[in-house]
Amino acid sequence: MSTEPLRFDTKIAVLLREDLEPWQRLNVTAFLVSGLGPTLPEVVGEPYEDADGVAYLPMFRQPVLVFEGTKEVVKAAHARALSRALPRAVFTADLFSTGNDRDNRAAVRAVPTAQLDLVGLAVYGPRNGVDKVLKGARMHP
Repeated sequence: MSTEPLRFDTKIAVLLREDLEPWQRLNVTAFLVSGLGPTLPEVVGEPYEDADGVAYLPMFRQPVLVFEGTKEVVKAAHARALSRALPRAVFTADLFSTGNDRDNRAAVRAVPTAQLDLVGLAVYGPRNGVDKVLKGARMHP
């Protein structure tokens, strides 16, 4: 078995607006990454099992890196993700006041792309492409 660190040629990243409350950061991150597995099955690894044979759900096969930035940084990153056609998920400020999936989708659908009040963005793709999308963002502390 190799002891060399496994290096992925892809990256999963979440960018959060820096003015979010701690509970909002956690909530937004969880919602954003939830869309990756069903849409991009290659990001999900094998199921887990403990020594007693109890089975657990599979998880992402690679780390999720979390970044933060200003409202302007998030907006610019969104535009770059669109221009690169990278798989992405968005979370808008409006979603904090909805209570279900149907209303969430309707809230996003009601706003033109350029006017979305983005508080979070998840993006997946080649490492260098994701790095370019996240220009100006910093790692979440």
